[in-house]
Amino acid sequence: MLYYLFEYLDKAYDLPGAGLFQYITFRAAMSVILSLTIATVYGKKIISYLQRKQVGETIRDLGLEGQQQKAGTPTMGGIIIILATIVPVLLFAKLENIYVILLIVTTLWMGTIGFIDDYIKKFKQDKAGLPGKFKVVGQVGLGVIVGATMYFHPGVTVQRQKSDTVQVEQTENLTSKDKFYPEEKTLLTTIPFVKDNEINYEKLVTWAGEEYRSYAWILFIPIVIFIITAVSNGANLTDGIDGLAAGSSAIIGVTLAIFAWVSGNFIFADYLNIMYLPNTGEITIFITAFVGALIGFLWYNAYPAQVFMGDTGSLTIGGIIAVIAIAIRKEWLIPILCGIFLMENLSVVLQVSWFKFTKKKYGEGRRIFKMSPLHHHYQMKGYHESKIVTRFWIVGIVLAILTIVTLKIR
Repeated sequence: MLYYLFEYLDKAYDLPGAGLFQYITFRAAMSVILSLTIATVYGKKIISYLQRKQVGETIRDLGLEGQQQKAGTPTMGGIIIILATIVPVLLFAKLENIYVILLIVTTLWMGTIGFIDDYIKKFKQDKAGLPGKFKVVGQVGLGVIVGATMYFHPGVTVQRQKSDTVQVEQTENLTSKDKFYPEEKTLLTTIPFVKDNEINYEKLVTWAGEEYRSYAWILFIPIVIFIITAVSNGANLTDGIDGLAAGSSAIIGVTLAIFAWVSGNFIFADYLNIMYLPNTGEITIFITAFVGALIGFLWYNAYPAQVFMGDTGSLTIGGIIAVIAIAIRKEWLIPILCGIFLMENLSVVLQVSWFKFTKKKYGEGRRIFKMSPLHHHYQMKGYHESKIVTRFWIVGIVLAILTIVTLKIR
């Protein structure tokens, strides 16, 4: 909203300084400052409110050190993350931008699912919370919205660079924009570590005949649904010890902000030899608000936690990360960038699968890990949760750096 106000003041009255709001970098900086302020200042008030309402965490006795001391700690703190993200976006982003709209819908959609789950657990005294099938329906619904928007909306376009031959012959006469083909509707996306690092989902349905492009959504939308479901569940599983999910997600968010900014800037897209995605630069405003909210929340969620995010936060975080990656055509980098979420997910899948297999074969279930998800395995081995979280963050930073260098390593 402030963007439109200062745009009007700049054009109508030539107000000094109003033109700053035209720059993504300035609005991103203001966004992160405001989100940090909201999360830290108003976060304390929200925590106090949750304490008064006795919205405390119920802890199952898993035999982990320090576990019972967490009983009664306020949960549903994901409300802090949602508010601290949405408010700066509404103030500083271009609200007609389709990517910003999509991310706002994602935040409110997943936040609602998580809130209902937490509400049932705490106020209806049902430890099971929202039945899993309803969570899946919600995730599938969001996947359909995101996939259909990416496929059908006319504002979702790509510009690819022209061949090196054309650039060499006309280098002196070409501007950066001249080096790109006109905008086109395509399901082109990025794959890492190969020279020609682009793949088009449409090419995977050529078996459908000459009109195969018309049927590409049949493949694309299920892929989007799978990504959103996997990442949101991964974030949910990672939220098991103080600060782990929030800190890991902040690292991922910073990386995605870099990708969104360079992909939405034709000068950097030209320099890095990557596809130019018109209007995606505006996603940077959302991501910086998101990262600021996570860091502000971490102020209270770091060990010993004063608040837990609950499913209200973890499902929302996973959904946001997945949709951003899809929007900037970097979803194939998720296994690297979100490696922490992947490891947590896999540890549960492997543990359950191996236990069932060995129980059927030997009559007694056996385990790969002492406990899953993976962070609990290290707790059972005697590591303090602060050390586990710090080391997971370090792994997350390494994975983030590796993800960034995929821009040039082909």
